[in-house]
Amino acid sequence: MKKKALMNWSSGKDAAYALWQVLQAGSHQVDFLFTTLSAAYRRVSMHGLSEALLDAQAARVGIPLRKAWLPEQAGLEDYNAIMGQEMAFMRDQGISTSIFGDIFLEDLKQYRERQLEQVGMEGVFPLWKRDSRALVEAMIADGFKAVVVCVNADLLPAHFTGRVIDAAFLADLPEGVDPCGENGEFHSFVVDGPLFSSPVPYRVGQVEERSYGEQHRFFFRELLLGE
Repeated sequence: MKKKALMNWSSGKDAAYALWQVLQAGSHQVDFLFTTLSAAYRRVSMHGLSEALLDAQAARVGIPLRKAWLPEQAGLEDYNAIMGQEMAFMRDQGISTSIFGDIFLEDLKQYRERQLEQVGMEGVFPLWKRDSRALVEAMIADGFKAVVVCVNADLLPAHFTGRVIDAAFLADLPEGVDPCGENGEFHSFVVDGPLFSSPVPYRVGQVEERSYGEQHRFFFRELLLGE
């Protein structure tokens, strides 16, 4: 019998590819996509993506989407409390496994596993320790189309936002930037791939610069739901 699972769904390429790997393996029944959003702005946390695009994407994947709403200026204690409640809900639905698209950040993996252990769940990391360049090249080869929606302004210029992650994008990345953006260099939104019943229609909008504290600047590219 397959284990019941949820997919931590950032809307980006790593989450999408991790889900694809799990479904291909046939080891888990994925009952929910799970996403955290800003309650004030109704946008996906860190990606800055609109709820409308997230909903359109999830509809094309065909797995129910559950959303958790984070208050403005939420601290780690707030986040942990909300996540604890959500994972307890999932556990009560018979879900024992939480799937992540993490690749090599050990501290983050350990943190996730500690939090899940508190509610009697386990973490699964299908992409763990795979080579970043080989991984993103496999994503592209398998037909996943992802658009960059956010970049760390200290590492990448604004013109990288709005670009499709393809061979040309990878060739243009400066030395030291992880090809999957695993260190937070960039975030993406998947608009098409083998998981999707049809592509998500989108239009590229304006760029906005935002700061989080004194040392964290990001460029966000607005994506608009197309016709």
